Amino acid sequence: MAITCPRCGREYDVTLFQFGRTIHCTCGARVGLEKRLGPPLSRTEPRFIADAMLGGLARWLRILGFDVAYDAAIADEALIRRSLEEERHILTRDRGILEEWRVSGCTLLASDEVEAQLQEVVQEFDLRPKIRLFTRCTLCNVLLVPIPKEAVRERVPSRVYELNDDFSRCPRCERFYWEGTHTERMRARVRELVGG
Repeated sequence: MAITCPRCGREYDVTLFQFGRTIHCTCGARVGLEKRLGPPLSRTEPRFIADAMLGGLARWLRILGFDVAYDAAIADEALIRRSLEEERHILTRDRGILEEWRVSGCTLLASDEVEAQLQEVVQEFDLRPKIRLFTRCTLCNVLLVPIPKEAVRERVPSRVYELNDDFSRCPRCERFYWEGTHTERMRARVRELVGG
């Protein structure tokens, strides 16, 4: 099967256009398949994938409780493929992705600042009512599991053990989480940035 350039009629093999990739024809026109379907935007719990430039945003969205895949070394093709396979909405600052790939479910963020990006995503996807602070591992993106206080006695600093009753653990990286002064500062920052 061939894909035809809309301007000059030149034909290209369909295998050049996997995952929505486009190319420039020799006449200068952009050639590609029609837009592929991206993740269903009606999902009750949105899932995201952040491009390599958005590590800070990915971390903050995880703090808010959202499923955000992130890999600092991911190439554009792998990002597109993973978004389609895992039904994730793409968050990017890279205009080239929108120019070179015909995929839906991709949001180009306007700001370079993490806080502004966070506000943009929360507003764009109406995330405020879905925020569940401190429910995901900020490193692994996995939902945290509550763990009995006694189980962490030898694994956290003694002062932390004395001052806290509630602990969680990441089932992937085994990192422990608890409420501390840092979490209250983060709650205040979240209220400042996204309200509520």
